[in-house]
Formats: sequence, structure tokens, C-alpha cells
Amino acid sequence: MKILEVLTYYRPWVSGLTIYVERLSKALVQQGHEVTVLTSQYDPDLPRYDVLEGVKVVRIPVALRISKGVIMPDFGPMAWKLSRNADVIHLHLPQFDAPGLALRGRLLRKPVVLTYHCDLQLPDGLFNKMVDRVVQAQNNMAGRLANAVATYTRDYATHSPYLSKFVDKKLVIIPPPISLAPATDEVVQGFRDKHSLGSRPVIGISARLAAEKGVEVLLMALPRILQAHPDALVLHAGPYKNIIGEESYAARLAPLFEQYKAQYKLLGTLNGDELTAFYRSLDVLCICSLNSTESFGLVQIEAMRNGVPVAACNLPGVRQPVTMTGMGEVTAVGDAEALADALIRILDHRRSYIRDTDLIAHSFDPMQTATEYVRVFEALQRGERPSQSAEPPAYDRLRAMRDAATQSEPQS
Repeated sequence: MKILEVLTYYRPWVSGLTIYVERLSKALVQQGHEVTVLTSQYDPDLPRYDVLEGVKVVRIPVALRISKGVIMPDFGPMAWKLSRNADVIHLHLPQFDAPGLALRGRLLRKPVVLTYHCDLQLPDGLFNKMVDRVVQAQNNMAGRLANAVATYTRDYATHSPYLSKFVDKKLVIIPPPISLAPATDEVVQGFRDKHSLGSRPVIGISARLAAEKGVEVLLMALPRILQAHPDALVLHAGPYKNIIGEESYAARLAPLFEQYKAQYKLLGTLNGDELTAFYRSLDVLCICSLNSTESFGLVQIEAMRNGVPVAACNLPGVRQPVTMTGMGEVTAVGDAEALADALIRILDHRRSYIRDTDLIAHSFDPMQTATEYVRVFEALQRGERPSQSAEPPAYDRLRAMRDAATQSEPQS
């Protein structure tokens, strides 16, 4: 099957969305499908045409940038060419160009599947409000034209103003693809030595430095955490320099990073076995996002499959990994005191939060995600309308694991 994946940013850009599409695309190629990614050439130094681990990448030059959005005059002609050659078109929203692709699919009688990753929330301001309305209109049009709309959890779907329109109509719930490179004990020890971890309690955060990630909530929680664990250390994995649209946010947090430089280390982007070594070096991972631009938090599963509990904010979708597995604590959004309390509880009783890491890894294996998408693609090719607004069996198995662990805990 020839699959066209379309999104605004792709690798080497680092975000949950780009990592999701990369993992899915690679898994589809491993299953024997032909995958082409149509995306922006957001960095002019990137090649226009590329092949990354069997995935063909076509990048369109950017003529104009509006906040994080891009205008690409050559996008339309290339979209027509690639759509004609595809068996199915898979769109990843939010994306300004999605309606045009969905319309092309309808005109060419090609199945169109739309995966909605998160809501778009721009900073306050008249111009941003106008942009937000335009993008919402584009998303709504794409959703009406798509044959199926996919997302990660029913929890997020029912709380999203956008996705709730499609519940019980054309919505499908598909677990996100999550994988990590293996890391030897020597690599992990080398990582620990490099950052002088010793026996210090280590709190992790894995996110680019962006306003919606709520990094300041963790920084504000640090004094309380340090009272309970004076030698605690935060390791922050993810890009933090020259993030498009986040310059003022980085400047606002710079004094706090300087204040806590002995307790908070910015590591930058980690890849391969170094990223796995990061997770294996943590005692707890923190997710402190502030709004619905975060819909799941793939990094939670990356941590859990390495035996690391999570303190996650109580956002729809984001709370689901902890809620499904029992492997952590859910805290109020933007509440530094609640976050500090949760992190302290996990550090004090870490072993009680550990669950079956193999089951967690298997539930989110990229090959399973790819299989679920292919099932939807093939059903649409047969003229069927898949409807699976209930959550998949993998999530039921995780809840059963949680319940079994809870029942086996000693009663106080």
C-alpha cells in the first residue's frame, strides 16, 4: 500500500507529533508499505528530497512564516502529484493545509484519514485570535472531508471541542507508537557519571522549552521538593535554544534556570541510547503541561517502560497513562504545590508505583499502531466506515494490570 503522510514539521524537528509520525512511518515501511512524508523545508539547509530509514521525505520551501505556521506556494502542485500516486492520504492536525489535501483525496476517490494530535492554542493578541479562527475553520473543513478521524484516547476526544463532533460517527482510537533504542548498562553508567548523578534523587522532564509545557510550574515546585530532598536534581531533556515562537518564554525563564543551575540541568536533545539512558537514570518523570496542546504525553510511556513512575497534570488525555496503569500521580494543572507533593510522594514510595513494564511497552509498540492504521485504511478502501470510538483492548489490559496491582497492595 502506498501511504502519503502529511504534516507541517517533520524530523529533524523535535516534537511529540514529529516523533509519532516518524515511528509510525518506519513501522509501516517495515510491514512492507511504501511511505512518503510531505512536509515543510522549515530549515533551508535540509534537503528537498530525502530517504530516512526507508521513508521518503519531500520538503517544500517556506516562503513566509506566521508564528509557527508556514506558507508554501509550491505545496499545492506537489500535493496533487503525490496524492495521485497514493492509495491513502493520512493527515496530521493541526495543519493549515489539511483541507486541500482532504479535498484532493475526495476528488481522487482516495481514503483520507485525519489524526488529530492536539488543539492549537496561540498566545493572547488580536492577530493570534484571527489566526486561531482561520486554523479552526481549516481543521473543521478537513474533518468534514476526511473519511475517518483518529486520536489517542476517548478522554481527550470527548473533551476536545473539535474531536467531540466526530465521537460515534467517524472517530477511531489508536494507541500512539512508542519505542526506544536499547541501552547497555555501560551506556547508562556513562550517562550517570557524565552528569554526576551519584545517589541523588533524579526528577526528569522531557520536552522542548515551550510555554505550553509549563516548565515554570516545576521550577516553582523546586523549593518545596528541595526541603524534602535537599540533593534532588532535575534533568531536562529536549531542545531549549532557538525554539521558533518561544524566544520570549525562554527569556522569561532564564533567571530561574540561573537561580537553580545546581539543581536543574538543561541537556538539550537526546537521541538513541542516550535518551534511554536518561530515562533509566530517573526516579520520576514530570509532565506539567498547561493546556490542551498536550493530548497524551508520549514521554510518559517512554519513562514507564523503563520502570519510571510519572507525575502528570490533570489534562484530558495526558492523565490517561497514569490513570490506566496506576504508575504515578495525577496533579492539578499549573499547581506547583500539588506537583511538589506528588513528586515527593513518588520519591518516598517509588517501588509501590512500579508496574509490568513489558505489558506497557507491548501496548504501545509502533508495529501495533501501524497494524491498527492499516486496518482502518483497508476498511475505507472496501467502502466501509470504521467506527471504534470505544478505546482499544490494549487500554483494557493496562487497566486490568492496574487493578490487580491495587488489590495486591497491603491494606493500611
